[in-house]
Amino acid sequence: MGRDLWCRNPSRACESLARSRVEIVPASDPIVFLVDVAPAGATEPAAGWESTVRRVRADEPIVLGTDLSATRGDGVFETLGVLEGCPQAVDAHFWRLANSAELLELPAPNLEQWRVAMRVAGDALPTDRQGGIKLVLSRGVEGAGRSTGWLIATVADDDFANRTEGWKVVTLDRGYRHDLSEHAPWLLPGAKTLSYAVNMATLREAARRGADNAIYLSSDGFVMEAPQSSVLLRRGDTLITPKTDIGILPGTTQLSVFAIAAQWGLATEDRLVEASELLDSDGLWLLSSVKLATPITQVDGKSITVDRELSDKLNAALLARRE
Repeated sequence: MGRDLWCRNPSRACESLARSRVEIVPASDPIVFLVDVAPAGATEPAAGWESTVRRVRADEPIVLGTDLSATRGDGVFETLGVLEGCPQAVDAHFWRLANSAELLELPAPNLEQWRVAMRVAGDALPTDRQGGIKLVLSRGVEGAGRSTGWLIATVADDDFANRTEGWKVVTLDRGYRHDLSEHAPWLLPGAKTLSYAVNMATLREAARRGADNAIYLSSDGFVMEAPQSSVLLRRGDTLITPKTDIGILPGTTQLSVFAIAAQWGLATEDRLVEASELLDSDGLWLLSSVKLATPITQVDGKSITVDRELSDKLNAALLARRE
């Protein structure tokens, strides 16, 4: 996807931005946009898709109490990292958004409309700080038969020490076998839903055990994912991630890392990963859109090999992306 579609860069004139100027706000303020959600295939309004994206005050109510996102967590979302005003890995995130919507049997999102909404939100962020954009698509008000949606753009208030200092993790049982997708697809494995109570409870449990994060294991002993991240291992000259047909999300940052690894001449694999491999790998990371590549220093209280050189290279390469 061309760079001009997604980002505002002071050194270049973007025709797309001339149609959609928005106020740049202080770093501490979240920026909220309400989207008048159009169905997939809808014709673009005469005033452009920008006319369907309305900025609202951060303290303005935008969700009705009967919206199914609030009452049942019935919806999907994506969170994108933003660098110099450029949302990252947009196409991968939108593929995952559409896939999640299909798994939930939601109306298919109009990706052209959401592309414009994403650009408008990215334009509102300052270019001298890292940021993020959260996109939410709900089934809508119960009985209305129409989706609702909004975006929240924020400037990161983190110094990202995780990228250099690393994290301690614990392994926790996810509660089902690695072949869940085959036997129980109605549990929505692989969908990024708004129902995140289990993920947040996992992080609290990790903190109670003195760790920074957790890695889920299937009940039959295979590595899955973290509550908000993908898992990456190195063995020799090969980077490895758990395959996604075991009930986990496709990782957008992991896809970027694999593309970078190919340029560096490293091999890549997505396969079943046994729990024991976490302890004897040559490097272990959690990957996410905003925090990027976090090296793991301990697993269940046991110190493991930390590849600091590769950590630095991965984060530098991820920070250099502009699309």
